[in-house]
Amino acid sequence: MIDFHTHILPNIDDGSRSIEETFNLIKEAKNVGFEAIISTSHYIEEYYETNAPEREVWINAIYENLQAKNIDINLYLGNEIYLSENIIKLLEEGKASTINDTSYVLFEMPLNAEPMNLYDVIYEMMQYKLVPILAHPERYSFVQKEPELIYDLIEKGVLMQANFGSILGIYGEKAQIIVRKFFESNMIHFLGTDVHRQNSIYPKVPEALVEITKIIGDEKVKELTKINPRLVLHNKKIEIETPQKVELTLKEKIIMNFKK
Repeated sequence: MIDFHTHILPNIDDGSRSIEETFNLIKEAKNVGFEAIISTSHYIEEYYETNAPEREVWINAIYENLQAKNIDINLYLGNEIYLSENIIKLLEEGKASTINDTSYVLFEMPLNAEPMNLYDVIYEMMQYKLVPILAHPERYSFVQKEPELIYDLIEKGVLMQANFGSILGIYGEKAQIIVRKFFESNMIHFLGTDVHRQNSIYPKVPEALVEITKIIGDEKVKELTKINPRLVLHNKKIEIETPQKVELTLKEKIIMNFKK
């Protein structure tokens, strides 16, 4: 498997706090079946701004150390870029990174308020022949209330990455309900741990895989964890299944709109 979304680099963002924790995270990943990790440190203007060359130095140094210790796992450079009108500029200036220097860009939105410029930024990325990938759509409160937004974004060419932990309720009941709906509706294209700390999500990945497999089956899980990530790393086009619109039951609507 390829972990599509991680925060393993030390002291770059709110992820790993030390080089020791970084190596522990990588060992945890290896132990549960990951053969590659994409490092997607946050890039948030005026907050987390470690540039691409510096992060690449970290990736290369860590990989060389792993090789010396005969730990066979590949590392790739990326970012989780906070939605900004400056995304193209940040990429052109070598501050933020696409995934493995490809056309694919992982981005995130504010958790609790739909950005007014969302469609403008997505349109601009596509004008530059970039493929936007939205991180953990199931976690946004406004998506939980109106999941049709994700259907609309997919129709416009945006791909979706869900977190392994969402199906286990790690991010709450609302995210758990919505991610299940997304799986059932062909609206997830990648899976990532979004790991920040050791002894957190990696030990739970086998349990998450069991639950996800119950929903979408072995072949689809392979597509989300191996085939699609590998296509991204090699800058190949991904053919997606036609998404279906999510329909919430009355009970689910009540949970999404009124439950804390």
